[in-house]
Amino acid sequence: MVIATELCALSEYRIYPGNGKLMIRRDGKPVFLGSSKAFSLTIQRKKAAKLVWTQAWRRLHKKGMSETTTKKRTRRTNKVQRAVVGASLEDIKKRAAQKSDFRKAQRDAALKEVKSRKVNNKSKSGKKVTPAANAKSSFQKVPKHMANVGGKRGGTQR
Repeated sequence: MVIATELCALSEYRIYPGNGKLMIRRDGKPVFLGSSKAFSLTIQRKKAAKLVWTQAWRRLHKKGMSETTTKKRTRRTNKVQRAVVGASLEDIKKRAAQKSDFRKAQRDAALKEVKSRKVNNKSKSGKKVTPAANAKSSFQKVPKHMANVGGKRGGTQR
């Protein structure tokens, strides 16, 4: 035989037939309250989560959870070094082992070589590029608020 029980709105304890009160709220929702204590506290508008003996408080403070569920173990991720498209793993390890001074010297040497190559190319071509001609062909920076003066696209509509 199954007994129809209700749950107390405040404490969430089971209410067996013949016990508790049924209060109808102003909005028409029925509220079952298991004891005069629960009824009194509900009328005083006390929050169930602040009352230590209620299920809401126990749920909020993680009481009685140890029997039902155990903590999940988290797996630590392992770091793996992989080769990049341009360089193999050995090259990457060699670069990491090098001193920063050595790498800086290499970089400076490479920059000097590129500059000397540019100078050689200019001298071979014989053409001198004037700064005015260069400025016309390149993109000119304009602030955003000045970019589209009088235009119909973009911007804010008033």
